[in-house]
Amino acid sequence: MINLKKIIEGKPREVEVMLFTKHMAVMVKSGIPISEVLSTLLEQTKSPAMKTVIKKLSDDVENGQSLSKTFAKHPETFSKFYISLIQISEESGSLDENLEMMANELAEIYSLKKKIQGAMLYPGLVLLVATVMGGFISLFILPQLVDFFSAFDIELPVATKILLFFANLMKNSGVAIISGLIVGFFLIARITKTAPIKPHWDALVLKLPLLGGFLNSSQLAQFSKNLGILIKSGVPITESIEITAETMSNLKFRNDLLKIGSQITKGKGMAEAMEKGKYSEFPTLVSRMIGVGEKTGKLDESLLYLSEFYEEEVDEFSKNLTTTLEPVLLIVIGLLVGFLALAIITPIYELSGSIR
Repeated sequence: MINLKKIIEGKPREVEVMLFTKHMAVMVKSGIPISEVLSTLLEQTKSPAMKTVIKKLSDDVENGQSLSKTFAKHPETFSKFYISLIQISEESGSLDENLEMMANELAEIYSLKKKIQGAMLYPGLVLLVATVMGGFISLFILPQLVDFFSAFDIELPVATKILLFFANLMKNSGVAIISGLIVGFFLIARITKTAPIKPHWDALVLKLPLLGGFLNSSQLAQFSKNLGILIKSGVPITESIEITAETMSNLKFRNDLLKIGSQITKGKGMAEAMEKGKYSEFPTLVSRMIGVGEKTGKLDESLLYLSEFYEEEVDEFSKNLTTTLEPVLLIVIGLLVGFLALAIITPIYELSGSIR
């Protein structure tokens, strides 16, 4: 049966989960009992979706359920990584530390997303305006040029012939073509999310120029940080890899991490499994740093160092994104405008010359 209330409320946003975790960490660190923490947060929370989740957490804790089992009932709000840290905290008595660690992790992820969104705002607006103007010209301006240039009793330049071919196409089938492009875009977006296609698509995306390197670095930062935190918290390495794999949004990373985990269960070291598997998304730097960590018994420190290294790369990329894309967009738009000007002005100039 469809739960209309749940559909209307939706699920808690990332920023709401982050603030909930941060406030919970502060209150637990102050020595306030967990049941009182949840009831206080329930009163303070304004979001209906988050309020519903906290109410269920509070009720379950009041009924004597463990915190990890309570959080595990809400996988759409709390990741397996989050729940694992809660479980470890209950066993080790370090709930305040792990909650603070988790809050910082969520804050970093949220901050990175906001930086990328800010960096993409200008290029996105330019592309949107260019697309709208291009569609308007294609549907309403170019078809008018067909009859206009057809009346010229001169040999038209190549650029004008190309433009007329496109104008004829848009005059006869413009609406169908644009509709087809829109439908095709949404179909491709849907198909690439299906189970048989997504692994291949995710592997292809990592090989794209510019964007691929950024996605690879962001996934490496997330992998190394999450795995480092779990190992530092005392979770066995095979279980840590399995949990970390589930936090990876890219299936290429997720599947290859699970393969590495299966090799570790057979007695191989993590660095050895990476090198023998020749996984393209894991650079030599990663396998070597992990190898050093395994030999020195400080794998968690090596992984956390790697996370800082790749987080700096991602941060640098997000800062330079606008600077990188702006000249590319301006060149592309300039070439298109130049082509249109050449195709339209040249035959008019030749016609005026022949009249003289």
